[in-house]
Amino acid sequence: MSVLAAIAVLAVLIIVHELGHFTAARVQGIHVNRFSIGFGPILWKYQGSEVEYGVRAFPLGGFVGFPDDDPDSEIPQDDPDLLKNRPLGDRAIVISAGVIANFIFAYFLLVTQSAVVGIPQPQFEPGIKVPEVISEESSPAQKAGLEAGDLILAVNSEPLGEGQPAIQTLQTKIQNSVNEPLTLNVKREEQTLNLSVIPQPGDDGKGKIGVLLSPNGEVVRKRPDNLIEPFSQGAQEYQRIFTLTFQGLGQLVSNFQESAEQVAGPVAIVAVGANIASSDASSLYQFAALISINLGIINILPLPVLDGGQLVFLLLEGIRGKPLPTKIQDGIMQTGVVVLLGLAIFLVIRDTANLAVVQDLFQQ
Repeated sequence: MSVLAAIAVLAVLIIVHELGHFTAARVQGIHVNRFSIGFGPILWKYQGSEVEYGVRAFPLGGFVGFPDDDPDSEIPQDDPDLLKNRPLGDRAIVISAGVIANFIFAYFLLVTQSAVVGIPQPQFEPGIKVPEVISEESSPAQKAGLEAGDLILAVNSEPLGEGQPAIQTLQTKIQNSVNEPLTLNVKREEQTLNLSVIPQPGDDGKGKIGVLLSPNGEVVRKRPDNLIEPFSQGAQEYQRIFTLTFQGLGQLVSNFQESAEQVAGPVAIVAVGANIASSDASSLYQFAALISINLGIINILPLPVLDGGQLVFLLLEGIRGKPLPTKIQDGIMQTGVVVLLGLAIFLVIRDTANLAVVQDLFQQ
């Protein structure tokens, strides 16, 4: 059921995106002849008075079809309500409406979460908890005398602070201190200890000591006190997620070699969503908002096939006073389809191979 819940979240976000394009076109009176979720062979379809609604085999996106280049369409090519015959502004609205729909939907998801279950807010205290020490004779942590339940307060007399930044600080220090002793200031019940640990190189060459780390504190959900508060709480959380997403994108661009492995495909996204649904279903609001914002940002990138690429074509048309030659547009689009489809297939295969159930299968 948790997997189905995660798939349903992705399906809803795809529908929202395509509904943005569809609604923007219909409101302006622009002809639309297809509304499809997925790509490839049709699994189900319904023919309305003007639009064919369908579900296709590969749920990696969707599309809204226009009769502009449909040879079977009975609409004259000079019809002013064909998308290609509309002014640049009208077409730009249709192309960008999917991204706008994803951004707006993400905000209202967070408002709903705030109103129904509350936005999770961390309440951390200084230090890092050690919930588990790897029980191996070669474990540096075990040799140093670290125990499950310990609270690490400082490393080399430098206080670690609190929350996730504290964990990141300690991890960085450990990774950069291969075969170099580190002094950990540890609180154990009522005792304060100074333990010396020597990180050993892992498979990636970075230092490891063999422990699990977690923040010292808990995450609580604050329910709103009035009808207005969900909108302000939703806006604050929206800004936080949006900022983190842009920071992640910037890190991917500036440090692609190390960050590329963190790029997730649909299989990995569904796996993460399934874990969230099984452990804390109320967090699916935040998960859906995060994916919706990411879908919007990715689609606005100036790449062929994506909405951003279509907007670039419109920009060039505005500068030149006429569209790019059809052959050039088709060549760019076909190249984009091949590249993005290849990337999608690669991510699906990689993420499927990394699933725990698949790993267990090959280890048997």
